[in-house]
Amino acid sequence: MQAAKIMQIKPFNPDITPNITMEDIRKECHRMKKLWEDPDFPATDESIFYSKKPPRPFVWKRPHEIVANPEMFVAGASRFDIRQGMLGDSWLLAAMASITLHEPLLHRVVAPNQSFDSSDYCGAFRFNFWQAGKWVEVIVDDRLPTYNNKLVFLHSATKNEFWSALLEKAYAKLHGSYESLKAGLCGEGMEDFTGGLTEVFNLQKPPANLFQIMQRAMKGQGLMCCSIEAKPNQIEAKLDNGLVKGHGYSVTGVVTVNAGTRSGSVEVKLVRVRNPWGNEIKWTGRWADKSQVWKLISDDEKQSLGLTDDNDGEFWMSFDDFQKNFTRLEICNLEPESINASDGDRYSNQWVTHQMSNYWRKGSTAGGCRNYPNTFYTNPQLRVTLEGTNHEGKSELLVALMQKDRRKIKKLGAQNLMIGFCIYKLGEDVDFTENASKEFFLNHASIARSDSFINSRQVVGRFILEPGANY
Repeated sequence: MQAAKIMQIKPFNPDITPNITMEDIRKECHRMKKLWEDPDFPATDESIFYSKKPPRPFVWKRPHEIVANPEMFVAGASRFDIRQGMLGDSWLLAAMASITLHEPLLHRVVAPNQSFDSSDYCGAFRFNFWQAGKWVEVIVDDRLPTYNNKLVFLHSATKNEFWSALLEKAYAKLHGSYESLKAGLCGEGMEDFTGGLTEVFNLQKPPANLFQIMQRAMKGQGLMCCSIEAKPNQIEAKLDNGLVKGHGYSVTGVVTVNAGTRSGSVEVKLVRVRNPWGNEIKWTGRWADKSQVWKLISDDEKQSLGLTDDNDGEFWMSFDDFQKNFTRLEICNLEPESINASDGDRYSNQWVTHQMSNYWRKGSTAGGCRNYPNTFYTNPQLRVTLEGTNHEGKSELLVALMQKDRRKIKKLGAQNLMIGFCIYKLGEDVDFTENASKEFFLNHASIARSDSFINSRQVVGRFILEPGANY
């Protein structure tokens, strides 16, 4: 194949043209009869790692330089299109695998009408991510890091399919480099792909109805990921049971099956989980691919579950084993009702949303937690009046506190700050139009709060409070 000609378009002056559009790139490329090179995310080592040189000489190649017949999608998108490369971003890949279960969500992130063989092909592809309350379009060229003509990072099990590799590249550009994607929580990726909110469940202290919560999420458009807590020196350490600590997994199925035993049919709760490594490293306990207990299930039911013995990273386990072995479950829902409401009243309540942007500034609005009573009151405050009620006559408040753009400045040594929030009930003697004073916080206890102050991008809490009150 003849080598494609290359073109660079200079960045537009943001004061004149805020964003370069796909149409701008396409027109210029077709006029010049050259392919696009992204000036904001160049094919250099700096776009890969910011703290070190690559361990071997990577070569940036376009898909048509790797295979003869590249395609964006081959037979549609699937969770099996996601195989982790040498980058420690399993949290992101688990989130990517989750959105493949809901095609409309995937196509909002990855426009489905992009290809390598259309008249519109110009070497550029566009993606959309939810960032701090709005959708942001990211355009990248299709040059990808390779070694020995193989993709170094995320790749599909199908060699000529490239949507997943290009999506990872676009997300890397959004945060400054591939290295910036190392280490994270699955909820961050799920939110950036959907605009939803992630609630975290401690599987050591799960709610009594957790299985029903997971079933509702799976039936709706909820995305789920899980992981096993690990110390820094245990990240991606393999356990004897085949699971990996400090590693993101996607939850791809939640079902009940009938097992035929000597005493009769028994209902068994099962959870299907996938390791984004996409290989043979998976659960080896009960209900694993080769487990003898599958003999208790009819062939028709096994077929309906899609049971296979492939080295694809996916496996089944009992719900009890799921809770005993994983420590964290993250569920990202697109609407607040979808976790706790029953099927009958899921849409009976009207939710009102409000978003506030503010900042913590040292010496001004960075007041710290309640351990610092002299400055705690200087933190940003938001007033809320709860008016609506649920079927129990209570008001439900869902609070999410997010710190912006910390991943983008990891290369400067920045880490997530310790964040959290507290909720106070305001009496009639408090001026609702002004921030509460230092004396107020010294003399009043919070009625609710985030579980902890933690160095996470976001903390979320759901609270049942008295209606008609000010908080």
